Amino acid sequence: MSISDADSRPDQPTAAGTVADHLAQMVLRELAPGSSLPSEAELAARYDVSRLTIREAVKLLEGRGLLVIARGRKAVVREPDGAAFADFLTSVIRYDPKGLFDLIEVRLSLEVQSATLAAKRATRAGIAAIESKLQGMRDTVGEPGAAMTPEQELAFHTHDVGFHEAVALASGNRVLGFLFEAMAQPLREGFFISRRGHEQRGHTLHDTIAAHQRILDCIKDGNGRAAAEAMRVHLKDTERDIRVAVSQLALRPVSRT
Repeated sequence: MSISDADSRPDQPTAAGTVADHLAQMVLRELAPGSSLPSEAELAARYDVSRLTIREAVKLLEGRGLLVIARGRKAVVREPDGAAFADFLTSVIRYDPKGLFDLIEVRLSLEVQSATLAAKRATRAGIAAIESKLQGMRDTVGEPGAAMTPEQELAFHTHDVGFHEAVALASGNRVLGFLFEAMAQPLREGFFISRRGHEQRGHTLHDTIAAHQRILDCIKDGNGRAAAEAMRVHLKDTERDIRVAVSQLALRPVSRT
């Protein structure tokens, strides 16, 4: 394939940009994480461009998060990393209340599907992982009416996030699993907010545990339709909690100094 260094015009991608697009396809379709790109000389011959153009293209892919470049070594395909995605979601949740509802809409699509697939595909190990997270929620919350320390609340929400991530992993869909690993921190922050609305509506964390138990029971029964409905009901209830919490925040008087 020939991509001339002199072909680019102001209204067209540069040669390095064009090569980068081709290399991205190679990285995503042909190379496993941790494997090396061919040498600069090989790539320059393949695309009929200079080694400088190849170097620029590789740097573009490093900027996209697809490659890692170590000094004196070939570029290596980077392991998937959801850090940028997680940072984006966290900032949206913190500074824009609408982001909470956007996240719930995404969760309704993803988690109803993950619950459906988990009911069909979950292995014993997958079921055990979900049960472990649910037990962690129970152990953290203690007896009904018992006060929780901030540390206990953080632990509860961490187990809660782990429950949803375990369901996604049990679905057998690698993309769902990756997304929920990346969403762990923003989900945890959202749970702190939704809990305030949960309490305002007269509900307790034991109600939350019961909702999760219903989801787990349906997955263990292998009933995909019931698991999807249990997850949908839980998430719609969470949406109502968030609406109450956000409305309460909006009614707080602005402090004047």
